[in-house]
Amino acid sequence: MPDRPGTHFFLEVHPTIPPRLARLEELATNLWYTWDRPTRSLFGWLHPGLWDAVGHSPKAFLRRIDEKRLVDAAVDPAFLTAFDGVIAAYDSYHGEARSEESKTSLGQNDLVAYFCAEFGFHESLPLYAGGLGILAGDHCKAASDLHLPFVAVGLLYRQGYFSQTIDGEGKQLAVYTDSDFEDLPIAPVRRQDGGELQVALELAGRKVQVKVWEARVGHVTLFLLDTDVPANRAADRHITYRLYGGDRNTRLEQEIVLGVGGVRALAAMGLKPTVWHMNEGHAAFLVLERLRTIMRTGVDLDSALEAVASDTVFTTHTAVEAGHDRFSRETIERYFGDMLREFSLSPEALCALGATPDGDEFDMTALAVRGSGYHNGVSRVHRDVTAQMLRELWPQIPVDEKPVGYVTNGVHTSTFLSSQMKALFDHYVDPAWTRGLTEQQWRDGVERIPDELFWGARRNLKTALLQLVRARIRLQHARNQGSETHLDRLFKFVDPDNPNVLTIGFARRFAQYKRAMLLFDNPDWLREIVSDRDKPVVFIFAGKAHPADVPGQELIRRVHEATRMPALEGKILLVEGYDLHLSRRLVAGVDVWLNNPVYPLEACGTSGMKAAMNGAINLSVLDGWWAEGYEGDNGWAIRPESLVLDEHRRDHEEAHTLYEFLQDQVLPLYYAKGDADYSPGWTRMAKRSIASIMPRFRAVRMVGEYVTKFYLPASQQGRALAEQQFAPAARIAAWKARVRAAWPQVSLRRLDTPKQRIGFGQNIAVEVGAKLDGLAPEDVVVELLMTRLEHDSGEERVIRYPLASTGKLDGAGEHVFRLDVAPELCGKLDYRIRAYPRPEALMHPFEMGLMVWV
Repeated sequence: MPDRPGTHFFLEVHPTIPPRLARLEELATNLWYTWDRPTRSLFGWLHPGLWDAVGHSPKAFLRRIDEKRLVDAAVDPAFLTAFDGVIAAYDSYHGEARSEESKTSLGQNDLVAYFCAEFGFHESLPLYAGGLGILAGDHCKAASDLHLPFVAVGLLYRQGYFSQTIDGEGKQLAVYTDSDFEDLPIAPVRRQDGGELQVALELAGRKVQVKVWEARVGHVTLFLLDTDVPANRAADRHITYRLYGGDRNTRLEQEIVLGVGGVRALAAMGLKPTVWHMNEGHAAFLVLERLRTIMRTGVDLDSALEAVASDTVFTTHTAVEAGHDRFSRETIERYFGDMLREFSLSPEALCALGATPDGDEFDMTALAVRGSGYHNGVSRVHRDVTAQMLRELWPQIPVDEKPVGYVTNGVHTSTFLSSQMKALFDHYVDPAWTRGLTEQQWRDGVERIPDELFWGARRNLKTALLQLVRARIRLQHARNQGSETHLDRLFKFVDPDNPNVLTIGFARRFAQYKRAMLLFDNPDWLREIVSDRDKPVVFIFAGKAHPADVPGQELIRRVHEATRMPALEGKILLVEGYDLHLSRRLVAGVDVWLNNPVYPLEACGTSGMKAAMNGAINLSVLDGWWAEGYEGDNGWAIRPESLVLDEHRRDHEEAHTLYEFLQDQVLPLYYAKGDADYSPGWTRMAKRSIASIMPRFRAVRMVGEYVTKFYLPASQQGRALAEQQFAPAARIAAWKARVRAAWPQVSLRRLDTPKQRIGFGQNIAVEVGAKLDGLAPEDVVVELLMTRLEHDSGEERVIRYPLASTGKLDGAGEHVFRLDVAPELCGKLDYRIRAYPRPEALMHPFEMGLMVWV
């Protein structure tokens, strides 16, 4: 824009929406539009250029569009037909009654409160940084689809995650932009008197006001907390200013606002959750606020902790130690000094809630674990990683039995499934496929899609991707003052008019464990692969590095450097500005989705699921979700090398496997077209991928598992304690204290002489003497674990046999436990004997972390 003299004054003139289109405003303020493409298309129809300019934000769009366009649309038969169709779909969705499944799982008075530091619904509500936020958004959308009684709580950031540009040298530039809350699909929560709802917090001796906003997400509500309130001092107004911004002190204050402020906001609105779900440890301070609430009724700390844990779920997405937030104990004492004074608590008692055996800081993950009765990772592999990482919280329990479950993540199909693939599924698979089909039904249905139509849909999706890629790179190239001739060379293999080149996508956060550079491990071999004129291939890279992650930014620079190598020019592309819009195009348009993290550091990953449902094929390390999704004929799997190898050797060996897959299988299969315009073998594998992944990795399956595994038992347990004014919680806390005091002296010894050989059907008698140090036999379980290696599967089969108390041993002060059993298995059996606290009153049999063995 040219420099013009004089003072600039700005005026925003809002159009009047014609009565015939009045419900456009309703569509613009319900995040249902984020997963309903016809709704978004409706706004784009009115003014495509403006729609792009406002970042696909319906609310901002309606504040800026020329009124004449609205007036014309109100009498345009074609637009009105589309508008009425969208309104009918909207009303149908919001008018549906709760499903029988949700009715039988959670009761009329149940309410799940889901806390997370970020939520990624759509680019028009920039409150997310990456996978955690996208997953949280999908969780809310699926809860809406299932009509669950559900609210979510997060923070309202004036600056969401940064926008990314990449300069001519490959340096990432982070650009932060203030959001105008008037443009966001949110509104202040109102008190009964019409005023805006605010709740007060105490932060290190000062009062901070927190404003509460709400966003509609289909059937559910997201509440957002905001400290940018005039009554607050300047520093406090900035607490929620930037997502993951500021120093450690700001991070602590954000987490207090989320956890403590979130609990108070729900209480101020009269909402009484029966299940509390912390999605990552950022929200763990809700445990302290709930303790405070219960202790005000006269309940002691230990009993209150039992009550809080009884209906609380904690999900961790972290696979590395550095992912846990930790704060000094002095800082915690300063910020929660009012709680210490109110209940005459010692600093040691408070800090013990966040203590870990290997450190002297207050650990948010430890607080979340102690304050929840239900803990889970986000994939089968990640469950084991989490159990190992948290091993010291349950030191005597074997890793495979630690009280950590898992719910593998899923993706919200309506958000990430392309309209082309949805049309094919509707027509050939089943019009009601969204309600759930078996894998066999999916396989049969997908096979009914004609290969030509399937390949045609895939070509169209790739065309849309390449158009966006070219547009992004063209802007980047112009800003960096590149030449047009060089741009032509870059675009040689990304021609939207001829989308026949094998296109492989790698798009995710640039972190070291994601190994963006693995593809370049052997440059000579890579050059050989990409130089086959009969089998051209292009790799598209995209992603951001955290502004504080210097090594991650260096990875971006190195990929940029590779794009400039003469042999790789036009065959390796790096696209700046990775966001949800680009993500949706990438997962829908690439032919292969590449993912090669360091095993086992990929907690789950969901981008490969999104790609698969759109017909792309995964080429991935067997980590996270792919360790469950890979079936041998639905993609390619890089098996992790031994963990005993050093980092460079592992990278080299796994890169070797990657090159072999690319050269020997991926490229030959894609170009095995014969006389057809498509590869029958490729479409067969792509269809198999869809059929195997669609039934198992959808967000509705994920949320349904949370309901059955955690929400329902948590609700029942919490209600049972609350209905008796927490008296059962006091009994459990007292019993646990008694068991913990006695346990160091508890021991077992074998009383009988072990037999070494018996015939099948014969009994063995096992007698154990147990020193219980004042505990009663009914306080413990003594059991025998019998194990046999199954040679067919290579897995161990374990059978548990409880021993019964038969009295006391004269003079020794030991209780006798006995078992008479005829083993159910033949062969060489291994058996062991152990004791642990009896689990009847516990949410998990091993939650106390106590166990002794003979």
